[in-house]
This record gives sequence, C-alpha cells and structure tokens, in this order.
Amino acid sequence: MSIYVNPNVQAFEEAINSDIFVDKTEMLLDINEVVGTKQKYISVSRPRRFGKTMAADMICSYYGKSKKNRALFKERKLAQINPEAWDKYLGKYNVIRLLMTDFVKKDVTVSDSIGLISKRILDELVELYPNTKYDKNDLFFSLEKFYLNNRTQFVIVIDEWDAVFRIRKEDANGQEIYLDFLRDLFKDRNYLALAYMTGILPIKKYGEHSALNMFDEYSMISPMKLAKYAGFTFDEVNYLCEKYNMDMASVKEWYDGYILSEDIPLDKRNLYREGKYNKHMIHIFGPLSVVKSMRSGIIGNYWNNTETYEALAEYIRMDFDGLRETITILMNGGRVKVNISKYQNDMTTFQGKDDILTLLIHLGYLSYDLETEEVYIPNKEILEVFIDSTSDDSWSSFFGMFKKSKELVEATWNCDSDKVAELLENVHDRADNKTYNDETALSYAISYAFYAAQIYYTEIRELDTGKGYADIVFVPSPKYNDKPLIIVELKNGKSPEEAIEQIIKRNYVARFEHYKGNILAVGINYDGNLKNTDSKYKRHQCTFRKF
Repeated sequence: MSIYVNPNVQAFEEAINSDIFVDKTEMLLDINEVVGTKQKYISVSRPRRFGKTMAADMICSYYGKSKKNRALFKERKLAQINPEAWDKYLGKYNVIRLLMTDFVKKDVTVSDSIGLISKRILDELVELYPNTKYDKNDLFFSLEKFYLNNRTQFVIVIDEWDAVFRIRKEDANGQEIYLDFLRDLFKDRNYLALAYMTGILPIKKYGEHSALNMFDEYSMISPMKLAKYAGFTFDEVNYLCEKYNMDMASVKEWYDGYILSEDIPLDKRNLYREGKYNKHMIHIFGPLSVVKSMRSGIIGNYWNNTETYEALAEYIRMDFDGLRETITILMNGGRVKVNISKYQNDMTTFQGKDDILTLLIHLGYLSYDLETEEVYIPNKEILEVFIDSTSDDSWSSFFGMFKKSKELVEATWNCDSDKVAELLENVHDRADNKTYNDETALSYAISYAFYAAQIYYTEIRELDTGKGYADIVFVPSPKYNDKPLIIVELKNGKSPEEAIEQIIKRNYVARFEHYKGNILAVGINYDGNLKNTDSKYKRHQCTFRKF
C-alpha cells in the first residue's frame, strides 16, 4: 500500500468517526469548479489548530483512487447539497500527498530533501505502473510520462508547504531552491489537474514577485470563497452548544472574533457598494478550542496547551517603531491600522512593526478587518496568551504609561486643564534637553502622550484644513462616534488662548462640519526659550473650547 501516491483514506475516516465531526465536505464542490482550469492552483494559509491537515486528508480521500471513497462521501454534506454532481471527480485522479515536515530537517540540506521527495514518489509510481519508462533523475519528466502512458492526471496535495521557511529560517539559498522546485513541479504541467497547498504562511515573496505566482492564495487576510471553511461558523458552533449543553455566549466570547470576508455574489455587489450588503462577512471560531471545550464541558484557554506563549513573546519583543505601545493598545481592546502589503511572508524579514503585526495575523494571534485595514485581538483566549507573553518586568513600564495616557484622554474629554497639563509635562519630561525646544519634538511628545487615544480615534498630523494645517486631529472611529472630534493646536512661547484663536481664525472647524456640536478644540503651549533653571521650564498650559 502506498504512502505518498493515493494514500489510505484512514486519516479522513478517523475524522468522520470522531465524536465531534463538523462536515466541511461542501468545500469539495468549490474546489471541483477549478479542477482542470487555469485556477487549479490553490494555496491555503491558516494558523495551527484551524483544520488544514483534515482538509488535506479530505481532498486526498475524495480525488484519489480508493475503493472506500464512495461510501465515505455519499452521506456527507456535499452529496446532500448537490446530489446530481457531487461525485463528478470522485476517485478520478492519482493523488500525491506530501507532508513537508517529513522531509525538511534542520540537519538536512534542502537539495537532499528534494532528492528524497523525488525518489519516494517515483518508487511508488513504479510499483503502481511498472511498465512505464521514466527517468529516475527527472521527477517532472517522469510525471509527464506516467500521465501520458496511463491517461490519469495528478492531484498534488502538499501539507505544511512552508516548513522550509519555519524550520530553516535563515537558509535563504535553500528557500529559493525549494521555491524553484515547486514552480517546476506545478507550472504549465499537463499532468496536473489540481495543486493544493496548506501552510501557516502565505507564499514567500522576493521583492515584488513570487516564484509561485500562478497560485490563488486563500489566507486569514483574504480567504475569499473558502472563508467558511477556515474554521467553525457561528451556526456550526451554535449547533454544537445545543448538542453539548454549552453556553453559546461564553463560547463566542472565548473563541470567536475572526471575521473573514468571502466572495461577494454578483447580484449583491451593487448593494455592497451602496453599503447595504454585508453577509459576505463571516464569523469564524477557533475549531480545536471549540472541540476541546465541548468534549470537556469547560470553557477556557486551550491555545497554550498546544503552543507556548514564547512563540508570541519572541515577536513582540522585537520593539520595532513602537510595537510595544501598539500591543498595549490592542490588549486594551483597541484596533490599530496596519499596512500588510510590505510583509515578505517569512519569519525573519521584518522592516517594521507592520510586518510583525501581519505575521501575527497569519499565526492567529490577531484578526484583520479587511474593511477598515485594522488589526485587533480576536477573543478572550488569545488575550490570555498576550497577557502571559507580557508578564515579565520589561512590560510593566508600558502598562504604566498606557494607564497615564488613558487618564490624559479622559481628562481631555472632561476639559480638565490642570490634569492635562500635568500629564503632558510628565511625558514631555522624558524628552532630552537638546530636542525639547523643537516644536516638532513637542508634537511627537503630544502624540506619544495621547497614544491610548488610538482605541477611540484615528490620529491625523498636520491636517490640511484649507486655510492652514491643524497640528493634530483625533477623528473618532465609527465604533466610538459618540466621542468628540479633537483638534489640538500647539504654541511655543505663546498662550493656549492664542492657539484656540488660531483654530477659530483659520476656521479649522469648517473641515469637520458634520461633527459640529461635538468638536473639542485644545490649545497647548510651552515656552522653549526658558532656561532649565526657570521654574516654568518644561511646564505646559492648556485650554479648551467646544464647537
């Protein structure tokens, strides 16, 4: 019996026979639509514990040649949804199944791993088709010969395709060799009916290009039509809660929060553009944690049982351009804008905090809102992992600063001039004497002092209002549209009243007409010309005006 070519259906059979089995076979109907087309290249990236391997087992069991597969699928969901054509490709192909962690090792070169893969596949194909002439030194030519001689295409399934980038993180040359191997295995091959890869990471980018640009990628950022298969849906979890007598509200609080966007139906796209359709947004629950809570009857943290908090701590210790402040905001229920486009889809090439945050999306520690381009901590289970990962002494000062920053935001809402001045001085005191007298430095110090405002606001610096530039504007997020829009004007050597007068004279408020009645202008001053012996050195004054 083969291990790699048309493997046994036992793995998927065991999943079906388990006490909790959530039927995702409908996914095969979606995949059938691309078999034998230019869209036959599918790369699925999801976090650990999100059912990637079971989906790979299902695909192998469906498309591969097996006497058991009809009995395995005829009672499943895909047959109920499409009784006429559910078995269109059932058992029609030779499946090649590779688990890359079986081959990629720290002490084995990538070239040797690839050589072993080729040998194992060809050995089994020769057993299956002994009369086919092939070249043992050329896997791609040999696959073509097996296809031509036997008129059966291949479905190639690679699980943990990204093992090279996780196990051999620093082996850039080996990674390129591996990508070239995959490109040669898949691209423009007549023997291929379907290529399906799973991993944690999306396909590696080199610069602006990818060696595997023929693949459609279905990730936690953009899962498209495979969104509802990325985890358990609300309806699936609700059914389990009823069956196992569990509280749905608690399960949702602990394991929900991944809100994914699937394809928008053609007949709904005009409604979507008009803001009248949002049913393409799907709530996804972490499947393994849901299963464990159903079986045990205990709602709690099952994430740490499979992967220690150090995996997260390793990345958030990389304090790129204020990453720790950002993590503090996220842990306090905030959302943060992130640019996902520059991330190179590996675990070593980080240019800034956005790259780290994007990686954390793929690892499942953060969720991504495609509509607002923001990240957030999805649920209580993941929040506990963050709490564990930030429990050392190095984080205590950040949590203390966040607390002060939150006090500053609340004092601003309350128009408490003395408290705002006191808290600003506390932050600005950290600026060294050489940069203190610079108004730009003051602006950055103010932004830093207000960093807790990111929970409620989008910060805009030097906003063009038509007659001038407002120093800092805090625009309320849709979730907190009851909060006042805040316009901050800074003055060096002048009074805070003069700052307010500038806001009035240059009519900054007109830019925000639809916020009228809920606009708070804040004038802040200091005197940068004072010597450090003066009692007013590094002191602030502020005043408020409502519009």
